[in-house]
Amino acid sequence: MRTAAALAATLGASLMATAALADPRVLMLHQWATGADAAAIARLGEMFEARGGVWEQTAVAGHTANTLAKLRADVLSGNAPSAVQLKGPEIAEWDATGKTANLDELAAAEGWDAVVAPELLEVMKPDGHWVAAPMNIHRINWLFASPPAMAEAGVTAPPKSWAEFNAACDKAVEAGKVCLAHMSADWTDATTFEVVVYGQDIDLHRAAFVEGDPEALRSEGMVRAFEQFRLMVSKYMDPAIAGRDFDATLGMLANGDALFFIMGDWSVGTFNAGGFAYGEDYVCQQAPTDWAGPGFILNSDSVVFFEQTDPDYVEGQELLASLILSPDFQVVFNQAKGSIPARMDVDLSHGFNPCQQIARQDLAASIEAGTLARSMAHNMTVLQRRRGAMMDVITEFVNSDMGPEEAANAMADEVEAQM
Repeated sequence: MRTAAALAATLGASLMATAALADPRVLMLHQWATGADAAAIARLGEMFEARGGVWEQTAVAGHTANTLAKLRADVLSGNAPSAVQLKGPEIAEWDATGKTANLDELAAAEGWDAVVAPELLEVMKPDGHWVAAPMNIHRINWLFASPPAMAEAGVTAPPKSWAEFNAACDKAVEAGKVCLAHMSADWTDATTFEVVVYGQDIDLHRAAFVEGDPEALRSEGMVRAFEQFRLMVSKYMDPAIAGRDFDATLGMLANGDALFFIMGDWSVGTFNAGGFAYGEDYVCQQAPTDWAGPGFILNSDSVVFFEQTDPDYVEGQELLASLILSPDFQVVFNQAKGSIPARMDVDLSHGFNPCQQIARQDLAASIEAGTLARSMAHNMTVLQRRRGAMMDVITEFVNSDMGPEEAANAMADEVEAQM
């Protein structure tokens, strides 16, 4: 790993002066291949080039495991990319290899510790040193609702508890409406199920999905969560979930064909891109909980930097890291993506969607209440192999007649096998 002193020597008098003398380049490995994600990463490339950099990228579509497989192959061949979209435990795992770059001097010069959300510091600094730059904060536990569809079903307001959710969905079914828009993929199944577990029992969520405790995974509380999920799959979703893509699923909500959609706030970016209006086509609120108070399940996209020897790529890393944590980029990127800035000092009163403004308020309230949690479904807690084991069982449950107790035991067994 490069030392902070070595990095400082490359910085020179200032970042821009150094960049002007070199030909800063970056090769960015990521999985944002489509939709609002691709639009957001394109803005990063445009801003990097506007600052004098040469932007190269490799997009690996699909599952996080695909990106990790590409990264492993590149590192083993001695050709590590200079910047990689990684998050959660994978940052610490790659940092432990000694292959990551040390950004401490740049971080100190720009004051990152004082402005980045405190919950992200240990993730970006797994061994006490900055090796990654956070791009955003996503909220996972959103309930998006269609005002027209609710009105047709006689539902006066989005539900705040799971009992209220079930009552609203029963009204929707009686009115011949789909209650919950959904597509069956491992990450969407896991997102919805994680929101159920968190909303029923926050302590269970921590033990099972943050700590990966097999006994919590096979507990009565987890069985109850699967019972709620089975009701949602069998009665409140429609039969076509297995063949539907994300845009079509979101469109069910936006076009008034379904009452609710449980999903992360990248949906906001898609709503904006599609010209859908907040308050008319959709509204947003915290997903149901059976405990009082604010709740927030956090996900964060970040870029990890790998040690380079070519001076152009070294300068490119420094330029890119500085750009990612600049207020200008945090505004442009997050307005496009639907998330909120990783910097807590960015003003959201202008140009940000109402859902994003609510997210910032709820994040602060959740931090104060001690209810903030990181997302298992979006790779912020357990290692990928254990996350994958959980997700496989959850999706098997959605696409089979597996019972709730059987599912809880199977998930615990699969995670134990990965320990």
